[in-house]
Amino acid sequence: MASSNPRSRKPVVTIGPEHFVNRELSWLEFNARVLEEAEDGSNLLLERLKFLSIFSGNLDEFMMVRVSGLREQMQGLADPEDRMPEALSPHEQFKLVHSKTHTLVERQYACLSEQVLPGLAQAGIRVLAPSALTPEQQQHLDTYFQQTVFPVLTPVAIDPSHPTPHLRSRGLYIAAMIDQASYRPGAANKLLAVAHLPPVLPRLIRVPGGADNYVLLEQLVGSRLDQLFSGSKILCWTTIRITRDADLDIDGDQVLQDLSQAVEEGLKALRHRDVVRLEVAPGADAALVAAVRRPLGLMNEEIYEVTGPLDLTAFMEWHGLPEYPHLRDEPFTPRRPRGMSEGEDVFATIRKRDVLIHHPYESFQCVVEFLQQAAEDPDVLAIKQTLYRAGSESPVIRALINAAEKGKSVTAVVELLARFDEQSNVKWARQMERAGVHVVYGFVNLKTHCKVTLIVRREAERIRRYVHVGTGNYNASTAKIYTDLGLFTARDKFGEDASALFNYLTGYSAGYNWQRFTVSPDYLQDRVMELIERETAKAKEKTGGRIFAKLNQLVDPEVVEALYRASQAGVKIDLLIRGSCCLRPGVKGISDNIRVVSILDRFLEHSRMFIFGAGNDADVFFSSADWMPRNFRRRVEIMFPIVEPALKQRVLEWIVPTLLGDNVKAREMQSDGTYRRVTPPAGATPLRAQFRFLTETPAPDFVNEVID
Repeated sequence: MASSNPRSRKPVVTIGPEHFVNRELSWLEFNARVLEEAEDGSNLLLERLKFLSIFSGNLDEFMMVRVSGLREQMQGLADPEDRMPEALSPHEQFKLVHSKTHTLVERQYACLSEQVLPGLAQAGIRVLAPSALTPEQQQHLDTYFQQTVFPVLTPVAIDPSHPTPHLRSRGLYIAAMIDQASYRPGAANKLLAVAHLPPVLPRLIRVPGGADNYVLLEQLVGSRLDQLFSGSKILCWTTIRITRDADLDIDGDQVLQDLSQAVEEGLKALRHRDVVRLEVAPGADAALVAAVRRPLGLMNEEIYEVTGPLDLTAFMEWHGLPEYPHLRDEPFTPRRPRGMSEGEDVFATIRKRDVLIHHPYESFQCVVEFLQQAAEDPDVLAIKQTLYRAGSESPVIRALINAAEKGKSVTAVVELLARFDEQSNVKWARQMERAGVHVVYGFVNLKTHCKVTLIVRREAERIRRYVHVGTGNYNASTAKIYTDLGLFTARDKFGEDASALFNYLTGYSAGYNWQRFTVSPDYLQDRVMELIERETAKAKEKTGGRIFAKLNQLVDPEVVEALYRASQAGVKIDLLIRGSCCLRPGVKGISDNIRVVSILDRFLEHSRMFIFGAGNDADVFFSSADWMPRNFRRRVEIMFPIVEPALKQRVLEWIVPTLLGDNVKAREMQSDGTYRRVTPPAGATPLRAQFRFLTETPAPDFVNEVID
């Protein structure tokens, strides 16, 4: 592979595997940035605890999907999901990933035990050991244990008549070594025993005493194991937690009738997948850990001894404690765009002008009301929507159900294989079907990841189509904490493309000539490459050349190489990549003109936005897709343009400069794959992009008035 500029006198620079950052190590750099927010003393204490919890949740998913994939590659059981020019073997990646992860986990728990928990204790929120409780508190816990905890626990001693029980992925267990010889003559002196701590019990148990004092469930149970294993001597005990491979793979060739049933069967099968990590509490007895580990077939790297409570996601409940508003970020109320205030006729507004919504700064309720008004409007004939992650409670789906019950034609394209949301999506699909919604599952071998709503309305002069299309999910909960971009429009070409998209998803209709949408798997990668090459040609001809892309991940090797060629030709490229980035910026002769920045702040940066060109000639696109092989070839995605000049101006003169100007929460990627925090130059004003979007509104000039 080579990249060169035929008009340049510079020698050709060959692009090889060393010019690509390993995807797994790049992802760990992202989670390290999450951890940095927890370590940052300028953040409020409950926000720091929140980031520690997010770090744990992120790492769980990474282990279940990406690291489990590396494990299978080492065993020769699977090919890489996304092939990259890779200088490291699967075994080398596995070693490096676990080494880096162990280091990060040590930092995580040092932050928890040395900074966050002591700070919260001073503020009145404490985790206490059972031995530190007053007699009154001990009595309270005795009663609680006997009445609430003990009845739901099932202790299992493991011997030939009681084989090793199935351990649930991400389940919390007490593991103990017990001696039964004192009351069972001839019994084995030492037996491994386990007890699952079911999630129906609260992990953090509040004890009376004036302050917010808590005892961990595992500490409560561990201090009363003599009651759980009555008659046995407790030799030692520890808390354990396992993580299993969770990569759900449904073979389309084997789905003969009902995809939802196949997904449910696949979810059941996940319960017995290989264990990829064992976490144990500090100071655990070596023989006890060996007894737990032996039947799981774990390697040394996969054993994590952590110096604190296992699974810090449980501590997220503290973030909502009402007595401590001074310890977390100030709440905010999302703005309503002009013409989209509560009670206004959204159809009248969209007929007059396109409306751009920037979440969470602008309210997702506008999207909900778009559907709610459609459900109630007697002139609305049909509603069609794609659903990827709807969430456990969904006003969007409630609106679709209401519309169907009122006799409207309602179609929902539900992606059953949205990772970790499979069960929720199956539930919603069946509930919608019972209400009369026409539920379609899209394609077996292609995930439907695009986010589109189409409403067909009968009006005096004609049938008109209203479209909402965006970068984020139709999920009212995540819309409060994810940054995304959405567009409402009644433009004919958008409506015609939306109709064609749903015909493709529901009826395999093909051969349509797209006008506004660029759709994968057939067209998106080619269009992105074409746009990059267009800017490359401009730079070669000295007539310009500018690229901006905001993505969650940049992994596709063909796009990376195209960006390298563009940089060599002189194109100025700014990339805002939240997570994994396999491109190395700042490599002499290859990526001198590429800057990669990651912003990590209060909200998860989730929007995808691309700009090719500069000034009045710039093309602005939003998309549901990252630049990854799976998005280009194994998903139905769309990229769509912002065509209204006023909205383009808002993107080019307000949103993008604010993001690129962040010098508080931005980190700049170095050529070795690490990141360095951006700091304001001497005398410069600090700029925190998310805070500006929260506190300042775009100028009225950025709101268009009339659709042509």
